Parts: sequence; structure tokens; C-alpha cells
Amino acid sequence: MTTSNSQSFLRQRAAAENKEDKSNLEQQKVETRVKREVVWGKTPNGEVFRVPTTHDVLTLFNPAYPKSHFDILSLALLGSQILLYFMFPRHISQIFFLFYFAFWRAAYDAGLGWVLTKQSKRKWIEKQVQKFGWMDAKQRPKVRNWVRAQLAGKMGKDYSFDELPMQYNTWLLFRQAVDIILLNDFVAYCMFAFACFRVPEGLSNFVHVMRWVGGLALIGFNLWVKTEAHAVVKDYGWYWGDCFFQRGALVFDGVFELAPHPMYSVGYAGYYGLSLISGSYAVLFVSLAAHAAQFAFLVFFENPHIERLYGQRKAIAKRTPLITKATKPVPSASVTTLEESDADLTTPSATEGETGTESDLETETETEMEETQLDRPAVVFKAKRKVPVSGGRISPGSGKSSNQSSTSSMSAARHRGSSPGPQKSISQHDLLNKYFRRDMVIFRNLDLLRAPDALLVVLITYATLFTLLPVSIFGSQPSHVAVHFTHALIWCLLHVFGLGLLLRAQSKNKFLVKHYMKNYHYTFGNEEGAEGAIAEAFANFKAIYNASLCMTYVSFIGLVWRTYSIPSNWTVGVELLRHTLGALLVGLHIWATLESFEVLGVFGWFFGDFFMEKFPSHLEYSGIYRYLNNPEMMGGAAWFGLGLISGSKLVFSLAVIKHLGHWWFVSSVENPHMTKLYGDSLRKEAGFVKVIKNVASKNARILESRAGRHAPELKRVAREVIGTFDKVFDETADAVEEFLAKSKPRISEVVSDTRVLLQQSREKLVITRVANDLSSYDTSKYSATILPSFEGTHKFHLGEPIKIRWQAPHMHSRKDWIGVYRVGANKTSLVTKTSSMGMWAPVHDEEWDGDIPLELDRPLNDSKSGIVTFKDNTLPWIAGRYEIRYHHDGKYNVMCLDGPIEIYVETPTELNFDSIRGTLMRIVPLCLDSDPSLIPLACRSEAKTLRLHEEFSPDIDVGSPEQKGDASPAQPGTRTEDREHQAKRICSAIKQAFDVEYATEVVVADANLSALANRILLSKRM
Repeated sequence: MTTSNSQSFLRQRAAAENKEDKSNLEQQKVETRVKREVVWGKTPNGEVFRVPTTHDVLTLFNPAYPKSHFDILSLALLGSQILLYFMFPRHISQIFFLFYFAFWRAAYDAGLGWVLTKQSKRKWIEKQVQKFGWMDAKQRPKVRNWVRAQLAGKMGKDYSFDELPMQYNTWLLFRQAVDIILLNDFVAYCMFAFACFRVPEGLSNFVHVMRWVGGLALIGFNLWVKTEAHAVVKDYGWYWGDCFFQRGALVFDGVFELAPHPMYSVGYAGYYGLSLISGSYAVLFVSLAAHAAQFAFLVFFENPHIERLYGQRKAIAKRTPLITKATKPVPSASVTTLEESDADLTTPSATEGETGTESDLETETETEMEETQLDRPAVVFKAKRKVPVSGGRISPGSGKSSNQSSTSSMSAARHRGSSPGPQKSISQHDLLNKYFRRDMVIFRNLDLLRAPDALLVVLITYATLFTLLPVSIFGSQPSHVAVHFTHALIWCLLHVFGLGLLLRAQSKNKFLVKHYMKNYHYTFGNEEGAEGAIAEAFANFKAIYNASLCMTYVSFIGLVWRTYSIPSNWTVGVELLRHTLGALLVGLHIWATLESFEVLGVFGWFFGDFFMEKFPSHLEYSGIYRYLNNPEMMGGAAWFGLGLISGSKLVFSLAVIKHLGHWWFVSSVENPHMTKLYGDSLRKEAGFVKVIKNVASKNARILESRAGRHAPELKRVAREVIGTFDKVFDETADAVEEFLAKSKPRISEVVSDTRVLLQQSREKLVITRVANDLSSYDTSKYSATILPSFEGTHKFHLGEPIKIRWQAPHMHSRKDWIGVYRVGANKTSLVTKTSSMGMWAPVHDEEWDGDIPLELDRPLNDSKSGIVTFKDNTLPWIAGRYEIRYHHDGKYNVMCLDGPIEIYVETPTELNFDSIRGTLMRIVPLCLDSDPSLIPLACRSEAKTLRLHEEFSPDIDVGSPEQKGDASPAQPGTRTEDREHQAKRICSAIKQAFDVEYATEVVVADANLSALANRILLSKRM
């Protein structure tokens, strides 16, 4: 028994020792891998060195680490602040720490900004170190030894002061001075906030609890952002190491995809959290001033430094050829996009492509293993997309990576392909200058000698004067406000929904371009005509969009002006807080708008991709679009800000309407258009959403690890909840789609029925007169027979004459007439109750003057039969089924009828120039009354074939030689009314044959078959 227990104990002990050995072995592998990872750096003069390991600022408070003289000074200053806080009375502490914090904030933003700017431009710090010989063993050996002692104590075992270049050691010395400034700045602010702490009066306990919860949440978020940012940029980016030397292995992901410049923007959320907790307006406004100073540091040092170090020089007018085709375009369904290497288009986090510094960066950095022996490290830059993007710019100081570009981010253009043919070269620079000519954006590029600009100024002047009208004119203050609210609401709806529907129609079927092609003449010998229509449509849309945008804001500000009243006491209630938050939202609105415009440019600002298709088809997610897919949603912050400032429910409700309208615009207009252009290449998640999801996923894994045996149950419940939401969403979407699918044919049917009813109502605008002597006539002796068409059937081409053979008794009325009616327009065959709409002809035409009978004596040779020909204006010019009715004595009694006949329009089976021109050669002569003096020469063979005329005059001037028989000969004697009627017929026939509408002026201006065929071809392929 004892032996068995001993063996069991030995086995357990051996198993435990094996586990320990395995864990130790894994730990050694991790340590070896960490030790083998080496980061390379390079000085401006090209010297490459291994960057040793550094420790963060928190080691200052760790007793295990040795303290340098700089550390001792920092601890002394921090301790003195805490001591003075408890020594001074409260009101003195507030004043003292206000100025003390201002001093350290100025030392940070102004002092460090000035020093770093000089270092970035001229390496000023390094030159000063060299000038005074602080690191020169021969010139100042004692100072050098002191500096080496201060630096060596803060570094690890891989640090060697003598082996590393002077630039790196200068940076280590500089960062110790930075630690003193940053720590004292932070503690001074905290002491000031604690000194101003108070408990606001007049608030409920719930509000106080929410104050503390919100404040602590903002402080926690601040700490998380700073921690994550430091984990990404390390000490190199935290202390602006790129001002001194270059290093690699910088990938700006994580929190740097959450917001632009997270260390300077959302990284200061703790200021406002502490302001909430302290309950002091003084702390809030000091926080705003300090945050503004930090942004000034960003604007005046950080961004210029990034541009100098990582930016690329751009030519004033760089012309990169874009291959376009000179031949006919293909339908817009074919879209050229660039191949993506990653289906899920993520935000680029590493430096993209080419970067440049003052030195030759052929070997910038890499992370390699010790086993790999290389003479010099090679640069490794990887791009996640194959789309061309501008040069990436990284800012280790702020931890920002951005790709600033003047081209469109979410707004991109399509490049149309064509059949093989000669190619012509054109550049994006030329396209921009062709379609954009200093267009007015809000009031930028205002030119009062340009008609749209001058009219907009006049319109805004009238709106401003309308806002300043006295209340007495409107009767009362509520009426005055209601009028201004209606005014602002109309402009808001017009701008969002009116222009939104216009853009959606333009995206689906080129509605706006077709409108200009329909109503205005352009030369259509080649693509220049289509480009002219596009340019004019786009130019007018830009003017309309800018005018509606300006008037939307002017009318809204007018409403705010009329609902705002200056508070009598700013310190009572939340008046000051309202105005402060409102001003911040207005500032956020302005910033987001400027950032969006910087990325989009005028092309994206005016939705150029809805009109122009020659711009290169690629997507860029740069600037603010790196973090948000639709930053325009932030552009509505000013509406809510002004709502807070005015304190009016009407203003706030209008802000909600504007926000919902913009959401509709993005979801119903912009997103479908972008999906149409780029399909699956669109990015699914923006940087902000991706970071939030990653944090949620990380927390979920932590919760799962701590849940233990309950983890599977929690996962099951979570999946069921998510599945329920997904199921509800899918069912709702399916129901909506099914409703729309079922409603579409019904709506189309209702529209069609409405058109028929309108046509019938027009036809019924007639006073039916009935003869009283009808009993004395035998209707069986009346007959009217439709003679066959040229094809030998009762199918007549639109415009083809229709002949009716009639027969009547000997003493029939000389006022008898025959009319053509749509089948089904009259419910009875005895009396006609609808108008013929001019489609009638008298049996004895020679006895009528227009529609008035001449009351002549009955001739001796009274005919009992004859032929009536319907042509020109008496023909039906709308395709359909018709019948003819023989009427008695100028009345509406029907003596006989015949039919039905079918009026049709020839439609080409293929859409090409020859088929369209051939169809026009059939249509145009018929629409020109088959007049040989009007028919183009090219159509005369067709006219002979149709036997419309037996003879043609051989002495007709056919116009200029280049018309090649396509144009109609000039006829000075042709009446204007006849020409307009003929043009209307041609327009109607084109609409029925090709489903393209044109104004009569356009057809008259063309007056050429080839030009008209080109116009139709481009319209159909638009």
C-alpha cells in the first residue's frame, strides 16, 4: 500500500514537473522571439542603427527603476503642487493653479511647438547640442558623462551611449524635458479642477448621479484612448521621434481609426469628464481653452511637420493621361472599376506606397529576426488595395495616418468603355478645368458679374430683409414665427427631398441630362454633343444646389433669429451650458464640412459622379472618410446646436426633420448610386465602426473567459437574441420589398388608367347634336369601307394616309362626314358622344370651308359613292386601334362604321446608327406630309417605294453639300404653323419609336437625319 502511494506521488510529481518544463519552454520561446525582434532606425545623414528598448513615463513612479536628475526634478515639482493645494485657501488655489496650469500649457503648446518646429525645419536642437558640445568627449567631457549617466539609467541593457548616433541620444535627452512639461501640465489641471469643485444647486439626485457617471466614463475613455495610442506609436511617436530620426514598424490602426488625431481630439475627453464632476463652468471654459491650444499645436506644428516629412510635392498642373475612347460609348451599365485585392475594403493603416524624407529612403526600416543577416535593412511597405491613392502621411507625434487627396473620396466617377477604335489622351486636370470654372461654393468664388451668383445674392438679400420685417406686419409673434418656420421648412424639403429625387432620377436614367437633350439643341456629330448636354446640365445643377443650400441655411438662421432671446441672467439654470454646447456643435459642423470638402473637392461636393463618366473610377478613403462612411451626418450638428442656443422647439423639430431627411438622402439616393458604381468594392465598415466592434469583441472574449461554465449558455442566449433581431429585420425588409413589388404594377396600372381617363375626358368635351329626320333615311344603304394599306392589311404605319370608300343613298345629306375614333371611346354604335379631336373629313370636301359647310346647291350629278383620304392633321398620330364612323348631316348620328384598324410605329430591332437612321427615313417623310419639297433627298427612294407620290420635282435645292441628302430643302414659303405641326409629329413619332422625348425646337434645329440619329443614339445609351 505504501509502495503504491509512493509511485502515485512520483507520477503526480513527474507530471507536474513536465507541465512546469513545458510552460518554461514556451516562456523562453516568447522571450527569445521578443529579444530577436529588432527595430531599425536611420539618421538624416543615412546612418542605420538598431533602436534600443525604451520605457514609458510610468516608470517614474516605480521605485524599482533608478531615478535621473530629471526624474527627481519632476517628482519634486509634482509633490510641490499637491502640497500647495492643501496649504492654500480654496480661492487662492483656484487663482494660483489657473495661472500655473496656463504656464505649463503654454510651455507645452507654444514652447514645445516652437522648439519642435525649428528642429523639424533645421535640426535646431541637434545643432545646439553640437554647438555647446554637450555630447563631445573632448569639448565638454563632464557634461557628456553627466548626460550619459542620465540616459543610461533610464534605458535597458541593449542601450549603449557611445555606439548610438548623436541624434538618438539627443532625442532621449529631449524626451526627459518633455516628461517634466507633460506631467506638470496634467497635475496642474487636476489641482485647478479640484480647487473649483462644487455641487450645483437646484438639480435632482438623478442628475447628480448622471453627472458623475458621465464624467467617470469620459475619464475612463480618455485613459483608454491614450493607452491604446501609446501601444500603437510607442515612445517614438509619443515623443516626436521622427523629428530626430526615422524608424519603421509603424502601423496606425486600432484607436487611430476611431477619430482623426485621437491623441489630440477624443484623447482630451477627460477634460470634459472632470468638468462634469467638478460642476464648474470655470473648469469647462479652461478645458475648452486648453483643448483649443492643443489644436493650435496640431495646426501650426504637427500638420506642417507631417507635410514636410511625409508629403509629396505636387505639380501645379499635373497631366496624367486617362485613356478614353473617341468612338461611341457603351450603355452606362458597364462600369470600369479597379480590382481589389481585399474584398472587405478596410482602412489603410500603414504608410502607403511612396514616402520621402530629406534623405534617400531606399532603406527606411523593417522588423526582422536576428537569424536573418542583412547588410542593410530593406523597406517593407504593403498596401491593402490596388487602387491608386495619394502618398500616405503618418504623424508619430499625434499618431495619425492620413491620406490627404484632392480627389473624391466617397464620390467617384465612371469611365465608359467603347468599341475598339482610335484612342485620345485626356487628363484629370483637363477634365476638372473643363467642368469646373471657379464655381461658387456657398460664397466662395463669388462673382457678381456671373448671373447665378448675382441672382443668389439678390435672393439672400430679399430673404434677409424678410427676416428683419417687424412683427406688426404679421399680426402677432406666433404668426411671425409660423411664417418663418414654414419658409425654412419649404427650403429644407426642397433641398433634401427635391434635389434628392432629382439626383436619384439622374442616377437611374440620366433624367437631368436627357431633359437638356430633349429641350435644347446640341451638335451631335460625335460625343461633343453629349458632353455639351452633360456640361450644361451639371452647370445648372451646381447653381441650383448651391442656391438651395444657401437658402436652407439663411431661412433656418432667420427662424433662429426670430425665436432667440438674450438671457437676462446667464448664471441661472442651464443658459450658459446651452449656449456653450450649441456653439461647440456649430463648430463641429463647420469642421466636418471643411474636412469633407477637402477630401471631396468640387467634384464630390456637387455630386459630379452622377453626371460625368470620364473621371477615373476608384475609391479613396482618406481624411475624415477614413473614420466615417458618411461624415455629412455630422454636418447637421449646427442645426441641433442652433436649436440649443435658441431654446425653441420649432427650431429643434426642424433640425430633426433635416437630420431624418439627410438620412433618407444617404440611404435612398447616395448609397444606391455608390452601389451601382462600385458594387461589392464598397467598404463595409468605417474605421470608427471597426474599432467599436473590435472593442466589443475583445470585451466579449474577456466576459466569456470569466463566465466559466456559464459561457456556453450565455453564448447561446446571445446568438438567439441576435438571431431574433436579424430575423425581424429580414422579415421587415422582405415585407417592404414584397409590398413595393406588388404595388409597382398596380401603381403603373393606376397611372395608365388615369391617362386614359384624362384622354377620355378631353374627348368628351363635345356637345352631341342629333338629327331629327333620321327616320327618313335607310341606314342599310350606307357603308364605309377602309381600303387596305400599302402592306395589304388594315395595319397602317403612323402618318400613312388612310383611304375610306363610302357609299350612301342618292339624296343623302351633303354635310355627311366621317370621323376616326379610338376603339372603345364610344359605348354605343348609334350616336357618337366623343370628340374626333380633328380626325375627321367631310364626304364632299369641296363643299366645306374648313369645318364650316358652304350651304351650296345640290349638284345635278349627285354622287352616291366616293373615296375620302385621311392625311396630315386628320390622321391619328398616336399608335393604337381605331375605328371609322360615318355621320349624318353634320350631326353625331352614326349611319355606319368600320374597323378596327391598327396604327403602329416601326421600331428598329437593334440600336445602332444605321438602324435608327433607317427608321427615321421611314418616319420623317410621313411626318412631313409626304411633301416632295420637304422630304430629304435620302428619303425619296423610300417615298417612291411607299408610292406616296408619283412624281418628284428634279429642281429642288438640297442645301449644303455636307448634308448629303439628310436635310430638308429650304422652303421660304412654308408656314410657321405647318412647320411646328410637322416638328411635333416627328417628336411624337420618335417618342413612340425610341422612347426618347425632344422639344420641337431641338428637331427644327437639327433638321438633319444623321444629326437626329446621332442624338437618339446617344440619348438611348446615356
